Amino acid sequence: MADPKGFLTHGRELPARRPVDVRIRDWKEVYQDFPKAALTKQASRCMDCGIPFCHNGCPLGNLIPEWNDLVYRDDWREAIERLHATNNFPEFTGRLCPAPCEAACVLGINSDPVAIKRVEVEIIDRAFDEGWVTPQIPTARTGRKVAVVGSGPAGLAAAQQLTRAGHDVVVFERADRVGGLLRYGIPEFKMEKRHIDRRLAQMRAEGTEFRTGVNVGVDITAAQLREQFDAVVLAGGATKWRDLPVAGRDLKGVHQAMEYLPLANKVQEGDRATPQIDANGKHVVVIGGGDTGADCIGTAIRQGAASVTQLEIMPQPPAERPGSQPWPTFPILFKMESAHEELAEGGGDRVYAVSTTEFVGDAGGNVRALRLVEVEGPANGFKPIPGTEREIPADLVTLSMGFVGPEKAGLLEDLAESADGEFFDARGNVARDRDYQTSVEGVFVAGDMGRGQSLIVWAIAEGRSAAAAVDRHLTGQTALPVAIPPTARPLV
Repeated sequence: MADPKGFLTHGRELPARRPVDVRIRDWKEVYQDFPKAALTKQASRCMDCGIPFCHNGCPLGNLIPEWNDLVYRDDWREAIERLHATNNFPEFTGRLCPAPCEAACVLGINSDPVAIKRVEVEIIDRAFDEGWVTPQIPTARTGRKVAVVGSGPAGLAAAQQLTRAGHDVVVFERADRVGGLLRYGIPEFKMEKRHIDRRLAQMRAEGTEFRTGVNVGVDITAAQLREQFDAVVLAGGATKWRDLPVAGRDLKGVHQAMEYLPLANKVQEGDRATPQIDANGKHVVVIGGGDTGADCIGTAIRQGAASVTQLEIMPQPPAERPGSQPWPTFPILFKMESAHEELAEGGGDRVYAVSTTEFVGDAGGNVRALRLVEVEGPANGFKPIPGTEREIPADLVTLSMGFVGPEKAGLLEDLAESADGEFFDARGNVARDRDYQTSVEGVFVAGDMGRGQSLIVWAIAEGRSAAAAVDRHLTGQTALPVAIPPTARPLV
């Protein structure tokens, strides 16, 4: 602990966002550069607690007090070594994770927590700039072949760990580019895709092979996959989206968020000049108040929407931690993300405690309006409040209400038929034991496909842990670290 008074003399500070009227004209990340002196002050606020609860909040077990201290001491080279010791992709988590570590920070009991995410992202960006992130090529090969299905954070983490253990790893991705939701679900303004590309360059240099445009279960069967590989890691995520079965759902202009967002990203990739689903000049309604909803807001604004309204069935959350969500649990709080700031400055609205009752169409079968009603809180079963019905204009609606589990058709159904026991758990996710192995011999599962919709840190943690289990299964032992067993209960 380099500065024992840091948390007393410095307040929490984050980098400023670029002005709204500037950033909505491009798709670059919204934050401005953070001066080194300011970052040093933020690192000095870490108290190096005797029991660092930030470790408990982070499923990866990140060595947060250690690399905070190293940044304060200007030892950046050692800081990235400590950061990479537990996290394959801090450039992803530092930008995308909601930071349960910060919610668990001891300083946060009666003050603002340490800006852990900002220190993390500055470390990895400095490391890439300095050329410190280099391929870790295994010194020996095992001759064992492993297939990883899915190239999101869980699949990439598992693949990198297994490649470094000396196995021949092939990652299958059904999209045309590697990255899963990192590539096509996260808008460019939230994380520029160059961060994915530079990490993939490292992984390819290490020996990981990527095959895109391959829908496992269709283009290659489960039986063929098991025959060609010594082990299989399922990391396809929980991609079955939650729908809204109300009148008018089949009208043109009503789309799932994950139908809308990838098309905008494809424009940024240079595949198209304009998106196939375009908010330009339209009244946009985003149903769902989470991060995906915010992504839809920022995307619609950049596409030139005439208006944007966000609807959420839950009541507006409090601005400060409520007594029912005590430290160090992850509280549900009112957030002002960059997209919400853009929404507010553009005259848009975030409407809470409402439920959509109908989509209204025009003569051509296009949605033109949305009918909603105010509802009582979840304790009352979201009961409609009489007399609160109203209609709002809607030319484009995105459903951003989360996901309900993995897609079962094809690969998972085929594997279930050959399983020696229950292949799915009570929630419809792929069941696994403490070693991440399914009821099919040699088939493992990591990330949202096994645990349900969750956070990026959990995906990476499970990918790392599943890789250790696969390595042990193939060789009888492993030197790979285990982040957390699948039966552990998270704080978030």
